[in-house]
Formats: sequence, structure tokens, C-alpha cells
Amino acid sequence: MPRTLSASEMVTPGSPGPPLTEHTEGEQAGQPFLDGAPSSASLDTLIQHLVPTADYYPEKAYIFTFLLSSRLFIKPQELLARVCRLCIEQQELDKPVLDKAQVRKFGPKLLQLLAEWTETFPRDFQEESTIGHVKDVVGRIAPCDEAYRRRMHQLLQALHQKLAALGQGPESLLGADKPISYRTKPPASIHRELLGVCSDPYTLAQQLTHVELERLRHIGPEEFVQAFVNKDPLASTKV
Repeated sequence: MPRTLSASEMVTPGSPGPPLTEHTEGEQAGQPFLDGAPSSASLDTLIQHLVPTADYYPEKAYIFTFLLSSRLFIKPQELLARVCRLCIEQQELDKPVLDKAQVRKFGPKLLQLLAEWTETFPRDFQEESTIGHVKDVVGRIAPCDEAYRRRMHQLLQALHQKLAALGQGPESLLGADKPISYRTKPPASIHRELLGVCSDPYTLAQQLTHVELERLRHIGPEEFVQAFVNKDPLASTKV
């Protein structure tokens, strides 16, 4: 199982490196690799490693790790813009005549990356500009196969539903000054003795777990990262 890289391992400030344009045996000259992914590199190099090509697709573990930790160094909206721009430049999607054979190899990989991104981090696509980047890059490959446009519509519809569901959940972890479960007090009329509600401790524990999971499922992994970044480093030393 690939080891998940920490942010500090992945990004080496002030160490610019060339884009990863070729992959030979999972290794790039001058770049240390671990399980097929760079273990230490500049932000530009790591972004390049995220960009799919006709013959390359990043490891699933790398996609999750980088999308999660990169927000410490670059806004997700800016990252998406750079990924889309690199796709357009490398695949020459701005030309009036496209290489259809090449695009048909590249298209499914691009859509797969967008699908994984929107599924795992849907909040990254809340701004209209991010949707615009998705429509632009997919619109450039759609003339080669209309199935790409249909897939994009399905992807955006699923994203809209996921964002709507998240909007109905409890408050975000960000800005929370106390745990979610203690933010609101139930009306006094529904206070009851626990044994009167359920006399079986095992069943009661199960139901309490279900309640907590229902609340936790609305909290994305990126919120924990952001909450950690925003935490006062002196908070633990205050009396």
C-alpha cells in the first residue's frame, strides 16, 4: 500500500524543478521518487505530476494527498486553473485542428481526474469560476467525442447534488469554537432518562454512533486541514 506523503515531505520551498514531462520507470532525473510519486519537489513539479496526459495518470493515493495538502500552499481554485491551463498547453487544445487519436486517449483521464476531485473535495467547486474552468477544458475536447460533454454534465449534476446535501448538514468545522454536538441544546421537553428511551446499552451505543456519523459525514477532510492551519499555535500554552 503506497505511503501517504505529508505536506512537508511533498513540498520543498525554494527548490524549483523542471516539469515532469517524461516518466521512465516511475523515476525522473534529479527528483527523488517514492512509490511512483515525487517524495520531495517544488510546488510546480508536484502540480505537473497531478496533470494527466495521453499515456499517464497519477496514482490515486497521490491525487488525494496532494489535493488535500496543496491547499496549504495554493488556493484550490488557483490549482484547478493551473491544471486546466497545463492540460490545454500540453495537449495543444488551443489549436483549431486537434489530434483526435491523442485527445481520445487523454480525454477519459482528464474526466477521471475531475470526477475524483469533485467527489472527494466538492467544496473546491463552489465558485462559478471553477465550474467555468471545467467547462472550458472539457469543451475543447468535446468535438472529438460528444460523450465527453455528456460525461461532464453528469459530473456537474452529481457535484450540484453533493453540494446541496452538504449545505443541509451541520455547521462547518471552520470557525467552530466548540464541538458540533454541543452547539445547540435540545428543548427541555425532549429530555428523558436514557434508560427510558433504550434499556439495551449495546443498541443505545449503536444509535449514538449513527448520530455522530451522520454529523461527521458533512465534514470534509480539507476542513480539518484548514482548521489545523487556523489554530492559534499558542493556544495550548495559554493558562
